[in-house]
Amino acid sequence: MNFGSLDLHTTWFILIGVLFTGYAMLDGFDLGVGALHLFAKKDEDRRILLNTIGPVWDGNEVWLVTGGGALFAAFPYVYATVFSGFYLAFILLLVALIFRAVAIEFRSKQPMRWWRQLWDVGFAAGSILSSLLIGIAMGNIAWGIPLDVHGEFAGTFVGLLHPYALLLGVTTLALFMMHGAIYMVMKTAGELHDQIRGWIKNCMIFFIVCYAITTMATLLYVPHMAERVRTHPWLFGVVLVVILAIANIPREIHRGRDGRAFISSCLTMAALMALFGLEMYPHLVFSHPDPAHSLTIHNAASSPKTLGIMLTIALIGIPIVLTYTISIYWIFRGKVKLDKTSY
Repeated sequence: MNFGSLDLHTTWFILIGVLFTGYAMLDGFDLGVGALHLFAKKDEDRRILLNTIGPVWDGNEVWLVTGGGALFAAFPYVYATVFSGFYLAFILLLVALIFRAVAIEFRSKQPMRWWRQLWDVGFAAGSILSSLLIGIAMGNIAWGIPLDVHGEFAGTFVGLLHPYALLLGVTTLALFMMHGAIYMVMKTAGELHDQIRGWIKNCMIFFIVCYAITTMATLLYVPHMAERVRTHPWLFGVVLVVILAIANIPREIHRGRDGRAFISSCLTMAALMALFGLEMYPHLVFSHPDPAHSLTIHNAASSPKTLGIMLTIALIGIPIVLTYTISIYWIFRGKVKLDKTSY
């Protein structure tokens, strides 16, 4: 296959964005379910919530691994800089994801109340911490991180915890909680279903407030993340999609069309990621305070030959992953019912 180098660079930028968007949409509701887990007071209700994600949570995390692998293959300098600079943050994320996975598997292995409460807290804490860290990482990518002339991280872990990054962390948590609540209402019935409908309203208010504050903070303090929309007004259509998708969620919930509300939530996340990518392009890691040291799709990429070979592999592999993902969701569609094989 013969590709132009510029086309390959842009193609891989889009492809990696698609992979991380897939992770956000799929594992996002997993993390949202975990963040809301302790609001269910009955043991049976908590088991139902675990089983809403039981068949799919581990497959959803494959999208994160695939995105990380694609980043390493296509833009190795970015992979090296980000994973070394965010090393402690990524270790914390890994611990949180592992701990919540262990909590899911161990929680119902013993009947003791203290045992189950311990793993319930672990599941919720791991989910909340994971959501916050993902948002903090994105906040730092948008704000910019200190890079030296060689494109290597020149900051500290504490320096990554600035107000804008923390705001993005809380906003991401709010988005995942809303997304998770909508998923749960699709998968539950009866009294728990009605209870979760109340959670959706509160989660939506939480997210909308966070989103409004984040938007204002971005316009005021991170102007380069609004530059492309400002210079190309037609791109405001992406912002409009975000607003309409968010506004459609309570409308669909009110009409009892939970599936459509979930699609609107997915569309919100996809549009937000698209907007993030549009504003970052062609940067992959923006250098702050010296933009000249930034890593872009051009100076951080693998060779055109490597990008071409990897693109061929990706075009074969991604449809397989999509087919598997769709199959699992189709097999385990419908409301959750507990049985002897349940968590």
